[in-house]
Order: sequence, then structure tokens, then C-alpha cells
Amino acid sequence: MFGGERAVPRNRSQVEWPLVTDDDRAAMLRALDSGVLVSNAEGESEVVGLEREFAELTGVEHCSGVANGTVAITLALAALGIGAGDEVLVPALTFIGTPLGVVHSLATPVFVDVDPVTFNMDPTSAATAISSRTRAIVVVHLHGLPAEMATLRELADRHGLALVEDAAQAHGATYEGKAAGSLGDLGCFSLNATKNLPTCGEGGLITTNDPELSRGVAMRRQFGEAIDERPRSYTAHVLGWNAKLNPVQAAFTRSQLQRLRDYDRRREENVRRLLERLSELPGITVPSCPPNRTHAFHILRFRLDPAAAGLEDTTPGAFRQALHRVLRAEGVPASRYQLTALPEQEVFRGQERDPASYATATAVIEDSLTLQKRHLNPNAGPVLDLYADGFEKAWEHLDSIARMARPAESQSPNGGRRPAPVAEGTAG
Repeated sequence: MFGGERAVPRNRSQVEWPLVTDDDRAAMLRALDSGVLVSNAEGESEVVGLEREFAELTGVEHCSGVANGTVAITLALAALGIGAGDEVLVPALTFIGTPLGVVHSLATPVFVDVDPVTFNMDPTSAATAISSRTRAIVVVHLHGLPAEMATLRELADRHGLALVEDAAQAHGATYEGKAAGSLGDLGCFSLNATKNLPTCGEGGLITTNDPELSRGVAMRRQFGEAIDERPRSYTAHVLGWNAKLNPVQAAFTRSQLQRLRDYDRRREENVRRLLERLSELPGITVPSCPPNRTHAFHILRFRLDPAAAGLEDTTPGAFRQALHRVLRAEGVPASRYQLTALPEQEVFRGQERDPASYATATAVIEDSLTLQKRHLNPNAGPVLDLYADGFEKAWEHLDSIARMARPAESQSPNGGRRPAPVAEGTAG
């Protein structure tokens, strides 16, 4: 920004993900050569194989492959019988797909504030949001860290509510020794190409230990038909969708699944080293993990405190915006994950809301930056070391960042024109 070399050289700023190997290519050719190119075909398919293997990894009895993570939530709620007139609790800080899955079920999402450290649904806020119309809680394991499931399970059971896990970012993460996706009545996963367990495009999985719920999901992904009927009757028994997973995509994910544990281990080593270095910088809070859980580290979110960094007269938002600009200039691909809390998004504007009820979610969005995708590659350690160099270099020039963050009207007339703010969208 002010001359000199970037902390991250331009040829080191990108880290490929997903990591596509010859094994992945061979798996996709195997699927093509099999001739079984739809998931409802008779006999063993790549989809059936993936369902079996992911159920074993997650420690559940049943798994259903579906078209994507958003429709996974819709199908899970539909299998539970949730629909028009029902309310479903969802966190105010998560990807839009979570509440859209509720809306697509014709139910109403009720937004719940989040914990300021884990960024997951706050059980106390959830308890106050329950009404006579509440039928379910969709809890999100945001960024790969499982939520406080014991408390939320007790809350759901006390009020007779279903508990659905949105584990789209938490493949392989655990809570008290049990895998994400095995802790609620149903677990919903995304296989989007950006996820820790990817496919070559879009896909999803739904896990459960309840055979009736599993059957309900399987019917609804296939037009409401009983897909185990032979010959096929073409009779819709319930309202369904066409939401099947493609066998070629399933074959790709099956191949990736063989490396998931190894990738998780190597990724954690790389991320831990980065977090250790950044935790030494005053005014930044790095992701943490309670001792009863493991973290998938899908996204890394850093909260910023200008006062702790010695910038007493700087607001968190101004500090975040100035630091964002400096880090990007140094080649660190910092970005923002969510620009507004979900209740503030246009699609929900007609719904009554109280900003105080999701104040923590708003504060987290205002004062944090994230690293996305670049750290997922298990070979990203050297690049993450360079990202740490970039953060440390920024902290060596906090006085310049403070001047950038100061309101224009408070700057000296001779101070020159302030640089334009960095674009606030997320990095790819």
C-alpha cells in the first residue's frame, strides 16, 4: 500500500481447493462407465456407496444423498411434518441457506442470537424465542465448530421440539466424542465444492438414526414416491421434490472421503500454527475450541478490538475496514462472511424483528474478518505462514491503520485525501 514488497508474493496468494487427484478422476470415470447415472436406478450405485460410507464415518444408521445442503434442510423439516404455521428457530448469524430451507418448507424462521466466542446459537436466547408455534430448532455448527448440543438437546426435549443439525461446514467435527450429524434428530450436510468434504459442484447428505425419518427423506427427494417399490409405481404418496444426488458427484465425494481424516489432521496442524502466531497480536481474538469438541476449521473468523490494540479512539467497524484494506494490500485474502445479520436481509424485511434480540450477531459481523477456502488445502501451511507475516506486518503499522480508520472530518486539512475503502464483499 505504501511501497515495498507484499508479505504474500502474488504467486503464493492462491491455494487450490478442492484438491483433485487421479483417484478422484478415476472414481468419476468408474461412475460413468457403470452406466448407472441416476440415483434411483436399481442395484448398487455410487450414491448408495457414499450413503453407506458417510453413515459409517458419522456413526449413524441412515444417510440419504440429496441435491444440495439447502434442500437437505427443507427435506429434513418436511420429513418431520413441519410446514405452514410452524416456527423454527435458526441462528441470526449463518449462511442464508439455513433459513431459506425453513421458508421453503412454508414454516417461519425465528432468528436467535449467537454466542460471542463460538458464533453458534446461544441456548439462553433460544429458550426465550420459543413460542406455542415452535416446532423445531435448526442449530448450525458455524465455521466447523459444533454448537452446545447438550444444552440445546435438553431444551428441545423439554419443549417437545425436533432438533436438526445444519452441519454444512462441520464434516468430521465432534462433540463429546460423537460426530456432527449424529447429535440431533437429523443432520444436514452440504457437499458444495467449497466445503471440507466437496463434490464437483453441488450436493448434500442427510443423516439420522430414525428409520421412519430416513424413509420420509428418501421419498421426498424422489417426487414423494416410495423408491424401494419394484417395479416403480410412479405414485406420489407425499409432497416431494426432485432433489437427488448425481452418481458422478457421489463418486467424486467417495474418493474425497477416503482422504478426509488425513486432510483434517494436516489442516489442523497448519491452522493451529497460524492461530498461535496471531494470538500474540493485541486486539485480535482467534478461533477457539472447547475441550469437549473438535473443530473442522472450515472458516476462520477473527474478532477485532481496537481498544485492546491501543487504538482508543477507533470504532471496531472502522478498525476492521482499515485493517481489511491493509491485509489485502499485503496479499492476505481476508474477507467478510456475512455483511448483515439475517433478520436484516431483504428477503426477511416483512418479518417483525427486534435488533436487540440479535445484537451479538450484529456486533460479530461489524468487528470481524475471516479467512475462507485458502487454508483448506492440506499443503497450505507455508502460505498460512505468509498470511501470519502479513498480519504481523500490519500490526507493526497500527499508527497508519489508526489514521486510515479516523473519520475524514477529524483529519488534518493537510493530511491528504483518504484512500477509498476496500470492497466489503467476501473473497472467493
